[in-house]
Amino acid sequence: MGHGYVDVPIPPACGVPPVTRRGLDAAVETASAAIRGVGDYWAGAIVEARTPLDVAVDAMRWWQIMTERRPPRWATRHRIVRRTALTRLRDFSPPSPSDVVPTLVLPPQAGHDSCIVDFSAGQSQMRTIRAVGLDRLYSMDWIGATPATKDATISDYLGEIAACIDEIGGPVNLVGDCQGGWLATVYAALHPENVNTLTIAGAPIDFHAGDAVIHESVRALSDEDLRFYKNMVALGGGVLKGEFLLGGFIAIKPENELGKQLQLLANLREEHHVDRYRAFEDWYKHTQDVAGPFYLWLVEHLFVKNELVGGTLTVDGAPVRLDAISCPINMLAGATDHITPPAQVFALADHVSTPPADMLARTTTGGHLGLFMGNEALREHWPLVMAAALERSLEPVDPARARRKGRAATEPARPIPAP
Repeated sequence: MGHGYVDVPIPPACGVPPVTRRGLDAAVETASAAIRGVGDYWAGAIVEARTPLDVAVDAMRWWQIMTERRPPRWATRHRIVRRTALTRLRDFSPPSPSDVVPTLVLPPQAGHDSCIVDFSAGQSQMRTIRAVGLDRLYSMDWIGATPATKDATISDYLGEIAACIDEIGGPVNLVGDCQGGWLATVYAALHPENVNTLTIAGAPIDFHAGDAVIHESVRALSDEDLRFYKNMVALGGGVLKGEFLLGGFIAIKPENELGKQLQLLANLREEHHVDRYRAFEDWYKHTQDVAGPFYLWLVEHLFVKNELVGGTLTVDGAPVRLDAISCPINMLAGATDHITPPAQVFALADHVSTPPADMLARTTTGGHLGLFMGNEALREHWPLVMAAALERSLEPVDPARARRKGRAATEPARPIPAP
């Protein structure tokens, strides 16, 4: 754990608050965030000589903006070329794409909309990848579990990936964020012939490595029959409710949530801040449910038993062997990622057959969500990583030019109201 104290953090996807030192630290930081936020608001109110009526109007607008949510949207024009009850396949290719290996992005699948990979016109993983030159570009879009799909399994989701690659025409450059990353890795281990390059960002491969709050909570709450997690799925009527996931993420860093809301109050008259706040909250607070069997499978075989790096994982009787992967690999992690520490991501390098010369590892200074839509990641890391994939996808290629074009697809740095 590395802190000099014992932690019992919250479970994955559960709104149970921390109960030890981590919780005490969060309480102190939350109180500090509250004092700063309220202080910032009143400092502005005094400078502008706001009346009691002005303050009351501010309070009503603050509440309205905090509670009014809209469905999130994809920012870039594209076509839906395949649709099932579980997924959509979105095609971001131009009318006349280059003669380049196609790229398929697997977004996170953690109770939120897949459009985080195309968050806004100025913060889009898809636009960055396309600008680099990988313009035969697709993204899967995970559809939240419904009564008709609540029994979906790992086999169903891997089947969806396979069907999308069949639709596109493989092999592909496979890009996976967080849960999409370990899914991409499992698929690549089962079907290495269909993967030209593999890129993962914030994706746990060794689920027990590093100082991750989720791993510690799984150790504290797991028993032989996973009763806690099965009860959560039963409570959701056969699914893991998206609200449970959201509550878990907020409980990990409650000071971030409070600070975000109070910074909205302090910047209530700055429309640019309000617009960015709304865009993020529309995505973050619009939750999706996760199929129960799929969730329980990943808890048992990945979070608890860590079978992916243990070499004992199977899917439908087929062994998932990471040493079957020999394609070029790119790995991206966040130095302050408390969901998936860098050690969990970079463990991939220790288990595949890819030569070291064909691996690229990058670490941002930010946290988990910043890997997928943060300014630093999109300007400084994704262009380099995807230019490396482009070098394996098109001949000849100028990687420096590709990196410059990818970097230009993201706006210069601005504060983002995100954890």
